[in-house]
Amino acid sequence: MKMQLAEIAHAIGAINDYDQWADVNVTSVAFDSRHLQPGGLFIPLTGEQDGHQFVQSAIDHGAVATLWAQDLAQAPADFPVLQVENSLIALQTLAQYYLTKINPRVVAVTGSNGKTTTKDMIAAILSTQFNVTKTHANFNNEIGVPMTVLSMEPNTEMLVVEMGMDRPGQLDFLSKLVMPDVTVVTMIGEAHIEFFGTRDKIADAKFEITHGLSDDGLFVYDGDEPLLRERVTDLPQQQVTFGRHDDDDYYATDVTSAATSTSFTTNKWPDVTFTLPMIGEYNVKNALAALAVGTIYRIQPENAQRALKTVSLTENRAEWMSGKQGERILSDVYNSNPTAVRQVLHAFAQTPLKPNGRRLVVLGDMLELGDQAPALHAGLADALATGQFAQVYLVGPQMQALQKALATQAPDLPVTHFASDDLAGVTAALQTTLTANDQILLKASHGIHLENVLAKLLPSQENEK
Repeated sequence: MKMQLAEIAHAIGAINDYDQWADVNVTSVAFDSRHLQPGGLFIPLTGEQDGHQFVQSAIDHGAVATLWAQDLAQAPADFPVLQVENSLIALQTLAQYYLTKINPRVVAVTGSNGKTTTKDMIAAILSTQFNVTKTHANFNNEIGVPMTVLSMEPNTEMLVVEMGMDRPGQLDFLSKLVMPDVTVVTMIGEAHIEFFGTRDKIADAKFEITHGLSDDGLFVYDGDEPLLRERVTDLPQQQVTFGRHDDDDYYATDVTSAATSTSFTTNKWPDVTFTLPMIGEYNVKNALAALAVGTIYRIQPENAQRALKTVSLTENRAEWMSGKQGERILSDVYNSNPTAVRQVLHAFAQTPLKPNGRRLVVLGDMLELGDQAPALHAGLADALATGQFAQVYLVGPQMQALQKALATQAPDLPVTHFASDDLAGVTAALQTTLTANDQILLKASHGIHLENVLAKLLPSQENEK
C-alpha cells in the first residue's frame, strides 16, 4: 500500500489536527513493532499488553506515524499521530477503505479443516493468470484479515482471504468486512465444538461466511455434507459443490496415491491429470474446491494443473521432511481435530515403506473439544487399530482416553503416553528408536507444541517438500 497520512486520517475519521503531517507517506501497517518496516504506520492494539507501550520501539524500527487512542494522555510529541476512539476499529475501517480503493475480486475461505491448504491452492491457481494476494500464515481473524487486505499491492486483481472462527458472529463480521465475490466452505468438523456444542451449530456459524457475499456472488461448498446442503436452500446466490459423488458439480474420477504425492482426474476434465505434492484423498477434495474457483475465473486447466503440482503450502500443514537419521517425517503440527486426524492417519497408512521400515505415530491432544473431548479422543482408536502402525506415542491429558481405548481395541499395539510438559521425553524416545527406513507422523493442536519435537528431529530448519 501507499497512502499519504491525510488520506488515512480521512478514511478512519481521525479526531485530532494532523495538517502538519498530511503529506507523510505510509507504505505499510503493523501492529507488532518488531515486524514494522520503514515507512510503516503503527497500530497499537490493546490485548494482554497495551500496544501504546511499544510506540517508541515502532519509531526505532522506522515507523513514520502511529495511531493513538483518544482516551490516553501523553501522545508522542513531534511525531505524526492520528487519534482515534479505538485502534482495532480504525484498522478494520482502513482495510475496508483500501479494499474499495484497490477493488480486487475477493475469495473468502473457511472450514473446520483444510481451509489453509485450500486457500493456498486457490491462490496458486489464480496466480497463473492474475495478480494475487493471499492470507499469510494464520492471519485469519479480526486483526489478521484487515492486515491481509492492507498487504495488497496496488496491482492486486484477486484477494484470497482465509477466515477462522471460534465463536458465533465472527464469520458474519469478517464476511461483511471484505464483501466476497466467492465464498468457500471446505467442511464441517468438530473443531471448536467446545464453544458450539454440536456440529449443527458449527455449520450455522460457518454458513455466516455467506452473509457478506455479493448479490451476484458464488458459494462453493462440500456437497457431501448434509448440514451444508440443508442450509443452501434459501441462499439466493449461485452454488457449486465439490465432493466424492457424481451428484457433485466437481468430483474426482480417478485417484492414485504415491509416497509423497497424489494424482487425480475429474469429471470436468477427464483427460487432464492433476498432481498434488502431498498425500491424502482429503487433499483432493481441497483441490476440487480450488479448481471450482479457478473455473469461475476462466483459469485454463493446463494452468491449474501446473499450479497444483508446484503449490507452496503454509508451513506445518502435512508436509514431508527428512530427519537426522534419514527417516521421513510427516509434519502436521499446526492444528488438529478428530476428522483431520482420521484423514491424515488413513493417508499415512497407505504410504509405501522402505524395507524393514515402520510407521510411527505421535498424536497430541486435540484442543477446544469441551465435554466431548474424552469420547472424541477415544474414538480415534479404530483409526489406529489397523495393523499399519508399529508404535504410537500420545501426548497430553486428553490422549489418556485414547490410550485406554487402544488397550482394548489394539492390545498388541505398543502405545506410550507422555505428559504435555514432557516433550523432551517424547523426543528422546523417538531418537532412540528411529532408523533411516522409518516414517513418522506428528499431529496435534498447536497448543501442544509438537513443533518443538520436530525441530529436534530435523538436521536443520530447512523443510524438504
